[in-house]
Amino acid sequence: MSSTIPAPTFEYAQLSPMLIVFGVAILGVLVETFLPRGSRYVSQVVLGLSGLVAAFVAVVVLAGQSDSPHGAVVMGSVMVDGPTLFLQGTILVLSIPAVMLMAERRVDPGGVAFTPQASAIPGSVAELEATKAGMVTTEVFPLAMFAIGGMLLFPSSNDLLTMFVALEVLSLPLYVLCGLARHRRLLSQEAALKYFLLGAFSSAFFLFGVALLYGYAGTVELAGIANAIATHPDDRGLAVIGAGMLSIGLLFKVGAVPFHSWIPDVYQGAPTAITAFMAAATKVAAFGALLRVFTVGLPGLQTDWRPLLWAIAILTMLVGALTAVTQTDIKRMLAYSSIAHVGFILIGVIVATPTGSSATLFYLLTYGLSTIGTFAIVTLVRDPTGEVTEITRWAGLGKRSPLLATTFALFLLALAGIPLTSGFIGKFAIFLAAIQTGATPLALVGILSSAIAAYIYIRIIMIMFFADPPPTAPEVTIAPSSALTTAAITFGAITTVVLGIIPQPVLNLTTEAATFLR
Repeated sequence: MSSTIPAPTFEYAQLSPMLIVFGVAILGVLVETFLPRGSRYVSQVVLGLSGLVAAFVAVVVLAGQSDSPHGAVVMGSVMVDGPTLFLQGTILVLSIPAVMLMAERRVDPGGVAFTPQASAIPGSVAELEATKAGMVTTEVFPLAMFAIGGMLLFPSSNDLLTMFVALEVLSLPLYVLCGLARHRRLLSQEAALKYFLLGAFSSAFFLFGVALLYGYAGTVELAGIANAIATHPDDRGLAVIGAGMLSIGLLFKVGAVPFHSWIPDVYQGAPTAITAFMAAATKVAAFGALLRVFTVGLPGLQTDWRPLLWAIAILTMLVGALTAVTQTDIKRMLAYSSIAHVGFILIGVIVATPTGSSATLFYLLTYGLSTIGTFAIVTLVRDPTGEVTEITRWAGLGKRSPLLATTFALFLLALAGIPLTSGFIGKFAIFLAAIQTGATPLALVGILSSAIAAYIYIRIIMIMFFADPPPTAPEVTIAPSSALTTAAITFGAITTVVLGIIPQPVLNLTTEAATFLR
């Protein structure tokens, strides 16, 4: 008696956000191939931003359809549920201002202006001037679209093989993007190489964990692994080892201690717009996948992975906060600050309740918006050699550009968790979820780490408004920004204030979206 293999199914409507983004990425490659050089910039910017907006509209439509069949699609490899749609919407909301930053074109040191419409023959003076101007080529847009598509798939993956494919799809373009800086080219290429080597190493751990879990459960589906663990609770040694290997790959992607060493170097060396993109959107995707793995696939191993995550969260918060205080470069300071925030978000993962998941989703949104705005301002503070990242040279910025300095202070206060900012609500929700589930020591360590990190934020504000610039250093200026960068900063500032004063609608949304389907 022969068994029939079911025909593969492909639910286009439920996959429409990802299909739109991947379609735009492919069109971007065709634009690079067939359009003349002078037409590519405008075409890529319009195509990229339009695609992201269309994908976000598709997410909203899917979330608003009560009769839409949420659940496993593509023969069970992708899960469309509340967390998937919220995370995809968050990634798209963060990617739009990030792409705006990538699209910035300005006059750089040497007074050479880059004109996208002017054609440049390879090897000609025009091309050399464009290179000298420090401009990133238009290939960044399809690369970014492929990375965003991988990010949309990563937290929605319902089996480990799909998750691994999504991990590689989002990672490989980022490795290239990190090395595309024209100024400080060696530093940028060094950052890309470090990210690639360590990323490949962590991917090997992830794949090894997938193999061990498959050997234990006979399936790579998360629900199937959970059922196998529940069926054989006394014989789970292989599952524990596999879960540990899998966790290394995921914790590397979020930048938790001790898998954090790549973050400061990559954040410092990559083009600042790419740094903003990675610091915000990549964390959302990685934490979404981490939540799904532990909530759906490994709930039966809570007694094994929870103590380890306790230690990692505490180390991450303390190492990130203490090391941030010692930094003199603002991009490295923000890198270590992001590591501390990873520790805060891990508290929500450890809690492993709908309340914890809801707090994690809210924190990811608020942190990402503030981070995009912070790095956007960093791109504007410059001197004749390029971006100024030495913190002491930001002295006097409050007098030179009061509005910009005030906006940057707002973002720093949000990262510190000061009341009436979105960061305060995010930390309050995370710490409250920890206290309600008996993880009060984690909340106390988080509060202590927040107080430590607040020192460096307040110090930068004091330097901007109350210190005099070094007399021997080149003069720091504020680069003229286009409407795109201005819009990205304005959007971040408005959402930081609004989510700090009126957070309840979004908190209600995260509460509704916090249930993972199996």
